[in-house]
Amino acid sequence: MRSRLVLAFLCAATFLVYLDTSITPVALPALRADVGGGATAGQWLLDSYTLAFACLLLTAGSLGDRLGRRNVLGLGIAGFTLASAGCALAPGVGALIAARAAQGVFAAAVVPLSLAVTSGLFDDARQRARAIGIWGGTSGVALALGPLLGGLLVESAGWRSMFWINIPIGLVALTGLLVTLPAAPRTGGARRVDVLGQLLFVGGGGALTFVLIEGRDRGWLSWPILGLLAVGVLALVLFGWWETRTPEPMLPPGLLRVPTAAIACTVNFLGLLGLYAVLFLLTTYLQGTLGLSALQTGLRFLTLFGCLAVAAVGASSVVARWGTRRTMVTGLVCVAVGLAGLVLVEAGVGYPGYAWALLLLGAGVPLSSGVVALQAMMGDVPPGLAGTASGTVNTFRQFGAVLGVALAGLLSPERGGTVHSMYLTFVVAAVAAGLAAVLTAVVLPKGSARREGVTAAACPASDGRPVEADGVGDRHGPRGHDQVGERAHSRD
Repeated sequence: MRSRLVLAFLCAATFLVYLDTSITPVALPALRADVGGGATAGQWLLDSYTLAFACLLLTAGSLGDRLGRRNVLGLGIAGFTLASAGCALAPGVGALIAARAAQGVFAAAVVPLSLAVTSGLFDDARQRARAIGIWGGTSGVALALGPLLGGLLVESAGWRSMFWINIPIGLVALTGLLVTLPAAPRTGGARRVDVLGQLLFVGGGGALTFVLIEGRDRGWLSWPILGLLAVGVLALVLFGWWETRTPEPMLPPGLLRVPTAAIACTVNFLGLLGLYAVLFLLTTYLQGTLGLSALQTGLRFLTLFGCLAVAAVGASSVVARWGTRRTMVTGLVCVAVGLAGLVLVEAGVGYPGYAWALLLLGAGVPLSSGVVALQAMMGDVPPGLAGTASGTVNTFRQFGAVLGVALAGLLSPERGGTVHSMYLTFVVAAVAAGLAAVLTAVVLPKGSARREGVTAAACPASDGRPVEADGVGDRHGPRGHDQVGERAHSRD
């Protein structure tokens, strides 16, 4: 009974994080009208959350092992709840963007650790798989409900209500977990947190994101943009160098030399790129150009996210029947065709004329990325690095979302409340998905279907790190990054 209660509170916390991923886009016009901000404010309101989330995912699991998962998870839920209050009370766009970034910081702790705790709740493999399925289904439901709920709240109570509703949910989840989840001993063999690597990663990712979003408005050759471009590139170069020198890197260099792991990262990156570009551009177009309400916009996105949630739940069954490579290629083709079909929006075609494209995009993302991409690589990654590998894949997934929003603003700028050249972003994203489909078909081995032992990773819409069967997960010794290359080299 206690395990079921813990699972319920974990799902409440997970619901909160994923709800704020999809609820915010439909409110962007209302947010900007109230708190102000320039042409890039909408991009920052989305990317500040996702960027912080992406940068800290790899470190959160290590902190949980060293400080105790209950402690770090509780801190994550409490921090996310307080940051939500900060969003609701924000007096201006700068404060709102900062509060959104704080939400992303704490979300990076909630998602992987809630999955890790979920995986360790039950000893029986069947019960454990069911618990992970419920956890993943919760995130899928949150993503599907976000646009519709956001539209309802914006029209009935204003945009601030979207963040106020997080407070009671967060308090219930936090109180429930503190009461029902026993404090586990800290893991003595947990690997150290790669502090320097984390700082370089955040600095590089943040600087380059700023350049992509602000470069058009501030001038590509202006000193701030050129300076931050140099800082970003240098930070990432130093990050790569440091990861090859430190005995316990946050991102083992050898991991990306495993072909299936590289493909999994690439596909997750490209899959979220198109999805978030669509969210940003369609919201601005439907409300700014066509004059639709937030609720009407949310109803149109329900087609996309509803299909995404259903496909996420059924992805593992499709893999069992078709195999990993065929499923991923099919999903990427769906993404590419769906993105290409959305060029009809700007041509003046009504919603019935492009709804099919949203359906294809919604179906293609879970079939090509997420759990399916994780399954593709798990047979080639040493068990001790399974958690790190999954965290890396999901970091690429979140950076795809960051780049998608930045790319949309770059290729399809907004002038006078109207989005221009949306087709250009959709075509570029469609070509990227098509390229990923070709790479997947060529690189993934034909026998990569039906792998065993990946149940823990098989959670729909997961952005967390799977754990090993014993619930420990995400641990490796000082030489874990060397084991990756050895495993891949001796695969056959």
